[in-house]
Amino acid sequence: MDWKIPKDITDFVTALDEFIAQEISPLEREHPQYFDHRREFARTDWERDGFPKQEWRELLLEARRRSDAAGFFRYPLPAALGGQDASNLAMAFVREHLLTKGSGLHFPHSDEASVVANLPLALVFHAFGTAEQREQYLEPLVSGEIEIAFGLTEPGHGSDATYIETTAHRDGDDWIINGAKRFNSLVDCSAIDVVFARTSGTTGKADGITAFIVPTDAPGFSVPFNHWTFNMPSDHSEVHLDNVRVPSTAVLGEVGRGLDCAQLFVHENRIRQAASSLGAAQYCIDQSVTYAQERVVFGKPLHEHQGIQWQLVELQTDAELIRNTIYKTAAMMDELGKTEVSDKVAMVNLRANQLACRAADRAIQIHGGMGYTRHKQFEHIYRHHRRYRITEGTDELQLRRIASKMFDFGSTRSVR
Repeated sequence: MDWKIPKDITDFVTALDEFIAQEISPLEREHPQYFDHRREFARTDWERDGFPKQEWRELLLEARRRSDAAGFFRYPLPAALGGQDASNLAMAFVREHLLTKGSGLHFPHSDEASVVANLPLALVFHAFGTAEQREQYLEPLVSGEIEIAFGLTEPGHGSDATYIETTAHRDGDDWIINGAKRFNSLVDCSAIDVVFARTSGTTGKADGITAFIVPTDAPGFSVPFNHWTFNMPSDHSEVHLDNVRVPSTAVLGEVGRGLDCAQLFVHENRIRQAASSLGAAQYCIDQSVTYAQERVVFGKPLHEHQGIQWQLVELQTDAELIRNTIYKTAAMMDELGKTEVSDKVAMVNLRANQLACRAADRAIQIHGGMGYTRHKQFEHIYRHHRRYRITEGTDELQLRRIASKMFDFGSTRSVR
C-alpha cells in the first residue's frame, strides 16, 4: 500500500494556503467582529428569529466568489460543472487541513461555507436532474446566485426517514404536497427546497418516497418559525406545506425513488464531515500542546505534569488512528464506489465527531478560565461539532449501520 498523499493533492493544498493568505485572510481582518469573541452576536440577526445576518452571508459569498475566480472553489465538482473531479481522498485531506487551521473565513465552522465547495446537492442535481432542471439550477447553485434547501427531517421523524408523513398525490399533471419539515436548513435564503414526500408504498419502506423541487415562494409553503440551536446563528427552520401545488416536472429523479437522491447526499457528506471533525480536533490538540509548553504552574511548565501529558497523548493517538482510517476509507470509496464501504464511513464519522467534542472539551479544561471564554475558539468548535453527532446520522445510526454490515441485516436502500 502507498501511504503517501498523492503529490497533486498536496500541491493543491499548498496553492490553496497561498490563496487564503493573499485573498481570504485580509478580507477576514477587515471584518474582525465576525471572528473574535463577538462572532456569534455579529453573525446572528436576532431580530429575524436568529437567522444569519445578510451581511454575514454576503461576506461568505464574497469569499466564495474569490475562491471560484482563483480556481479553488469547484475543485471537488465534476468537470461538467467546471470542477476538477477531486477524489474522496483528496477532499478528506483538504477538509481536514482547512479545519486544522482553526475557524476563519476559509471555513467558519458555523456554516458549511468553505473556500473549497461542499455542495452535495450539486451532485444530486447533476446525477438525477433532467436536462431542464440542471440548466435552471446547477450553475446558479454552484456560482452562489441561489441556494437550495433540503427538506427530509420532519417533526416526528429524523433518523427513521422511511416513516415520513409528508405526502404528495397527483392532481392531473400536478402534484399536491401536504406535510411539515423540521431543521430545513437554508430555507430562509433558498430559491427552492428539495422536499421528500410519500407518493406510494408502505410506511417504513424506502420505495414510494419521491423528491420534489418546491419553490420557497409557492402558495402554501410557509416558515412558521426558526429553531434556535446550541450553535448560533441558526438556519434550521420549521416548514409547513399546505396543499402546495407543483408540476410533474418538479420531480427530482424517479417517482418513488427519491431516497436515491438522499443516499447520494449523505454518502457524499459523511466522509467529508469526518475529516472536518478530525481537523477541528487536531486544532484543539495543537493549541493545547502549545499552551501546555508555555504555561507555568506550581513552578514548572504545564506539560511536565503527567496528568496533562496523558490527556493530550490519548487524544493525539485517537486522532492518528482516525486519520489513517479516514484516508483508507476515502481511497476505498474512490476505488469501489461511495456506497460499498458504508460501514467504514460510519465508523470514521462516529469516532471523528466524538473526538472533535472530546478534544474541544479537553482544550477548554487545559486552558483553564481562558479556555472557557469566547476569546478562544474551543467553545465554538464544541457547539458546532456537537451537532454532527445528530445531523449527519446520529451516533446510534452509525452504530446500526456498522452492525448491519457485521450481522447482515437492514435494507440496502435505507436512507440513513
